[in-house]
Amino acid sequence: MFQATRRRLALWYTSVTAILLLLFATGVFFYVRSTLVERVDDTLKHVVEVVNRSLVIESVSVSQGRYQVNVEASFRDNAEAVEDDHIDIEWFNPQGELVWSTFSEPPVIPLHLNRRAETVHLNGDRILRQVTAKINLERYILGYLRVSHPWFEVTKPIRQLSFDLALGTSITIIIVGFIGWFLSGLAIQPIRDSYQSLKQFTADASHELRNPIATIQTNVQMALTYGNTDPQVQQRQLKVVERLTKRLGNLVNDLLFLARSDSGVLQARQQKIPLDALLIEVIEEQRILAQQKNIFLSLRIVEPDNNDEDNFSLLGDWDQLARLFTNLISNGLEHSFSEETVSEKNNQVASVEVELQRIKRDRLYQLQVKVKDTGKGVPETALSHLFDRFYQVDPSRKSAGGSGLGLAIAKAIVDNHHGHIKVESELDKGTIFTVVLPI
Repeated sequence: MFQATRRRLALWYTSVTAILLLLFATGVFFYVRSTLVERVDDTLKHVVEVVNRSLVIESVSVSQGRYQVNVEASFRDNAEAVEDDHIDIEWFNPQGELVWSTFSEPPVIPLHLNRRAETVHLNGDRILRQVTAKINLERYILGYLRVSHPWFEVTKPIRQLSFDLALGTSITIIIVGFIGWFLSGLAIQPIRDSYQSLKQFTADASHELRNPIATIQTNVQMALTYGNTDPQVQQRQLKVVERLTKRLGNLVNDLLFLARSDSGVLQARQQKIPLDALLIEVIEEQRILAQQKNIFLSLRIVEPDNNDEDNFSLLGDWDQLARLFTNLISNGLEHSFSEETVSEKNNQVASVEVELQRIKRDRLYQLQVKVKDTGKGVPETALSHLFDRFYQVDPSRKSAGGSGLGLAIAKAIVDNHHGHIKVESELDKGTIFTVVLPI
């Protein structure tokens, strides 16, 4: 599918470029051709003017005011002057009869009284460009001057130009084809990545939904099949269905939250929030889980120099920020070693420490929250994928109820509050999540 799309993109790119190149080459061709023709026409008109000024005019009858042109005296020098320029001159008397010509064999061409240049086709594919001028003196017609220029002086460079343009255009189109193929690959790569991410997301979501639904279906079928069984057994089955239904509901809510975040529908309700009070509330909610795991959960607030009570206040959404730090703290509790394991390793207490401080970065004050655990850490190769949806460093956690959406939701909330989040980790020593939020 992507290869076909890439081919179509490259073909369209090459076709549009080829059309533009052809239009450009055609414009260049006609421009150069018209320029050459104009130069030839200007040369012919200039020769007419030069010859007209060099004519030797003799008086035939002074009383009647009649004059004639001395042909031999007038054209004796002009014949050699125009020979190098491939220009031929013809002189006709007032009756239109040819009197003198530089042609070795003068062509039989009717005399057209037109000062504008015209193209004349002769036998044997011979073509001439001609200008004919009427020469008169005091209303008396002395004769007609016709100047001819061979057309090959135009066609020769035009043929060479046509060849050069065709060759250059063809080579350029071939190069553009390769460039179009390369650029279409670059253009389609983000779409390919998005498609692969969507496929992976759909597969993971289907997997997460399939197992609970199958378990619910099995328990319901057993309850329907063995309706007269022990009420305690039915109670256990209903509890399993309730637990799985709750898990499905949470998963659907998480997916809806991420979908709204991606579409830009999710907007933070801007209100003034004391972040220190919010963290105290979240830690109190997570303290029971920490005690069950024998993990020491603490909050450390780094007080600034001033005693302003708004030092840790910011504009944001209370519910979203509470969910953000709940996910980070519960993630730390989930991946921390037990107290016995930590004691065996380095004589430390298993702990999750939350630190809040006010920092100044780029001349702006921000609030920084660090969530540090004493867990097993994350491999370096997995750090860049921690915020991917459904990604789990330990796939066995899927069976324990983890969906792999907690950190993805945390990042979406941070982005929604125009902050940033980063993670640092070291194997067997722990992980630190750092969240920076603008005030």
